[in-house]
Amino acid sequence: MIPRYQRITFWSLIGCIVLMACFLFYEHQSARNRLNSLADETPIDAPYTVSENITFDLANDADGSITPTDRLIALPSEPTARARALLEHLVADYALPGSAHPLQSGAAVADVFLVALPVTGHTIDTSGGTSPDGSAATTSPVRSTDPNALQPIGPGGELAVINLHSSFVNAHPSGVEVESLTLLSMIGTLHANLPQIEQVRFLVDGQPRETLAGHADLLRTYPSRDTTAKASTFPSR
Repeated sequence: MIPRYQRITFWSLIGCIVLMACFLFYEHQSARNRLNSLADETPIDAPYTVSENITFDLANDADGSITPTDRLIALPSEPTARARALLEHLVADYALPGSAHPLQSGAAVADVFLVALPVTGHTIDTSGGTSPDGSAATTSPVRSTDPNALQPIGPGGELAVINLHSSFVNAHPSGVEVESLTLLSMIGTLHANLPQIEQVRFLVDGQPRETLAGHADLLRTYPSRDTTAKASTFPSR
């Protein structure tokens, strides 16, 4: 016969287990309701679900050219996410069979940071006369005289810092032309779709690196420009 104190202990444990199960179920339901509430309050980024016409500057290893090519894809509207998605789609295009600029498949871009370029001062525009109170009618921003300073071409200009994955860089084909075509293709694609980007720099796993695969310079700051032309010279070290 089971002693009375053991029966009491057994049923007490059963009661504790039941109470604990009820408590966990309640907490689970509460957490799920909180998550559902947050999801309902978070607006959906509609532009991401709508395909739009995007221009890629696609490189061709055969003749060293870069050609603008339209693609219909969906992109996020937030500028940094948009820039990263553009470059990932671009590299994915190069990983397709039959690519004119074949690259290894896989994630290439870890992050893209957009940094506002500084405006160091303003100058008075006297060509338009003065306002009724005698003050200057308009002013325009001026850049620093320091040749090494990063300055915008126009108000709102930005520097794009592209942080590449080392796995992408380490697997990239080596050669002055093929490396430079990759960089120029990325720069031209950003220029075509995000005109506020005026300058571009590259990092690898968050750190400076001398070259892409032994030749194309990754330490310099590149101007964002239209690269859709046959490349005759390539930036290298």
